[in-house]
Amino acid sequence: MISFNIPTHTDKTTEYILDVFKEKHASGDGKYTKLCNKWLIEKLKCAQALLVHSGTAALELAAILADLKPNDEIIMPSYTFCSTANAFVLQGAVPVFVDIRPDTLNIDETKIEEAITPKTKAIAVVHYAGVACEMDTIMNIAKRHNLLVIEDAAQAFDSYYKGKPLGTIGDMGCFSFHETKNVMSGEGGLFVTNNLEYAERAEIIREKGTNRSKFFRGQVDKYTWVDKGSSYLPSDVVAAYLYSVLEISDKIQQKRKKVWNTYYSAFEQLEKENKIRRPIIPDYASNNAHMFYLLFNDLETRTEFISYLKQNDIYAPFHYIPLHSAPAGKKYCRTNGTMSVTNKVSDTLVRLPLYFDITDEDLKTVIYKILEFWSKR
Repeated sequence: MISFNIPTHTDKTTEYILDVFKEKHASGDGKYTKLCNKWLIEKLKCAQALLVHSGTAALELAAILADLKPNDEIIMPSYTFCSTANAFVLQGAVPVFVDIRPDTLNIDETKIEEAITPKTKAIAVVHYAGVACEMDTIMNIAKRHNLLVIEDAAQAFDSYYKGKPLGTIGDMGCFSFHETKNVMSGEGGLFVTNNLEYAERAEIIREKGTNRSKFFRGQVDKYTWVDKGSSYLPSDVVAAYLYSVLEISDKIQQKRKKVWNTYYSAFEQLEKENKIRRPIIPDYASNNAHMFYLLFNDLETRTEFISYLKQNDIYAPFHYIPLHSAPAGKKYCRTNGTMSVTNKVSDTLVRLPLYFDITDEDLKTVIYKILEFWSKR
């Protein structure tokens, strides 16, 4: 069976995890958490990078920092994971969905302004497949309407917009280190910001609303509850796993881009024959090879395709069910305008196996079986 994803680990992973116990500190903010935070601040060139236990936790932390009031509105795409919306729903806010672009599958920046109301407080953008949204336009809209911009960069590690790291352009950025991501720790996430006020308060929210981190730095003589918050720290065991993967991230990226480019070349003729559409990377965006997908012309063909690959022991799943059509989406959110592109993409997108340890032989098999599918139709 060729899996859609296999988690990455290195020779150092077990060594670092065992070292956690030698350090006698397995809870949050231990040796490896600090190493990861330092590494990520240098990588992203940001003021603050705080490791958290999931991408969901990073989004929830951002939603608390946004100081939302009940029924405040957050504009976002519907073609995303539920955590993007749920983080704001937990604060009593209302996600407002707008359609996505047909090329990048990111939020359509031309539809944001018409969704703004007096209740709008923020725009939550999702960099789908690690490809940047049109950030200059979005930041300009936010500035004119005094809105926050929160980047859901769950899929966007080592991806850039006009040379700027994704997750660092808006007011806050949220990353995931789930096992399906380019760098991973099984579960895990990251909150980043360049706003020093947010940076200080984020540290407090992350530590159950206490100033515990200041206490351990010797900035206060005791720590206490000073703000709302939750327990967003990951175990240092998780951080040790992540650090072992961060150390080989350049190697991981090189391999993933090689696989991505191999897929892209292999299916050029199918696209010319209008059987599928390959991903589109705009000039302003880089490609971090997080995902390689194919877009089909209709749901029926996609269903046959997924079934055919499964019969040949290849797992290639579709992706999101749009949030605007989900039961909770209908209950807690609202939709602005039509969702024609979102609905079409949801019905026609397939993700192909792409991970660091995929073998050349398995890659060739996937490509061969995809071409075989079309030759038999």
